Amino acid sequence: MDQETIAAISTALGESGIAIVRISGDLAIPIADRLFRPRSKGKESLKTVPSFSMHLGAIFDPQTGEKIDEVIVSVMHGPRTYTREDVVEINCHGGVAAVHRVLEVVLACGARLAAPGEFTKRAFLNGRLDLSQAEAVIDIIKARTDASLRVAMGNLSGGISASVREMRDVLLGLSASIEAAIDFPDEEIPALQPEEVLQRLEEVSTKLEELIAAAEAGKIYREGVGTVIVGKPNVGKSSLLNALLRESRAIVTDVPGTTRDAIEELLNLRGIPFRVVDTAGIRETRDEVEKLGVERTRRFLEQADLAIFVVDAHLGLSGEDREIIGELRSKRVIVAINKTDLPESDDLAELVDLLPGKRLVRMSITNGWGLAELEDAMVEAVAKGQVTPGEGVLVSNLRHKEALRRAQRSLQEARNTVVQGLPEDLLPVDLKAALDALGEITGETVDDEVVDRIFSQFCIGK
Repeated sequence: MDQETIAAISTALGESGIAIVRISGDLAIPIADRLFRPRSKGKESLKTVPSFSMHLGAIFDPQTGEKIDEVIVSVMHGPRTYTREDVVEINCHGGVAAVHRVLEVVLACGARLAAPGEFTKRAFLNGRLDLSQAEAVIDIIKARTDASLRVAMGNLSGGISASVREMRDVLLGLSASIEAAIDFPDEEIPALQPEEVLQRLEEVSTKLEELIAAAEAGKIYREGVGTVIVGKPNVGKSSLLNALLRESRAIVTDVPGTTRDAIEELLNLRGIPFRVVDTAGIRETRDEVEKLGVERTRRFLEQADLAIFVVDAHLGLSGEDREIIGELRSKRVIVAINKTDLPESDDLAELVDLLPGKRLVRMSITNGWGLAELEDAMVEAVAKGQVTPGEGVLVSNLRHKEALRRAQRSLQEARNTVVQGLPEDLLPVDLKAALDALGEITGETVDDEVVDRIFSQFCIGK
């Protein structure tokens, strides 16, 4: 591992009460000591102060003697730190100029600028966190709801790690017993009976199935539900977005085609984050700008987890509605029948046949009717039967889910070997493949390229 001392701004840029410059590495304390002057004369050097102590003073430019900012310096001695290295955090006044100036003099004194996620990467490489816990750090940073935060905190606390270690222990024990019997036939090591091998394989397979089954819920809490509001122009799509957000976010007029581009907002319903996109109305048009908006709508619809199809109860189903319905049949859809405060068209009854099994919600967005029912339908559409935070370990990372699936496939191959009575020396090969797949989750068998890619997603300073 690169042993250079690293530094970065660890707080968001902008005006705030406090901004923090974090330094980690062997030179962290000597660099801070060179720049820092305590307010009280006669105070000891930062090199000799107790760990986890804070000191009031100022940062000076060692080249010019210029006073840059009044600060509080926190000193933490490794290995009992986030990175397991010596760490110093300089708490500056929150302002772009001050914190950047402090960082500049820190770098001039021998530190280098940290790469994205490098502090957490060092925590992983130094054994402070395993890889799944390190990935949970970024999930905590990005969490938009309390439920998302609970999922991330559960993973940071080692929920997934504990499950993976438990499964690996069973497979390691099984593999060791099989290989010992194969490699040392003269030692009269009792061979495991096929029934016992199958029992242990089934034990791990069951746990894998549970984690994989909960992965969809985990993805929902981690990434949010991609939700697109679609319909022909002027049916109330933008009004619906505003009603869901309880604010006027989208422009609403009586002129069809007002919405030319997609508007995306985050909506928190019962702890589930919905990424709701209000789109341009789908219709044939000669307006080049509107045509681009319609094309974007179709792309959003193709990628969405959930579609809310808004129809006009008064005008009924048009050719444009029927064209949209053709694109919705394979999607998870809620039909919002809007403007039910007006006389309704008779052809609405066709919706039951055109979109069989889809939830229909009668609404009047203008009068506030049906909004609560629509929100209930949205939650039910994505969370019905799913595990919720606190009920068990939730796999929220696609990389983890794919590793679990590969481990499951390898165990199935091992099971086939036993059931078909194939040579016993084939078993360790499949067991090793399963162990390697599980080890990728915690970082025990992952390659450097994957590690670098994971931490490149972090912000600088974390």
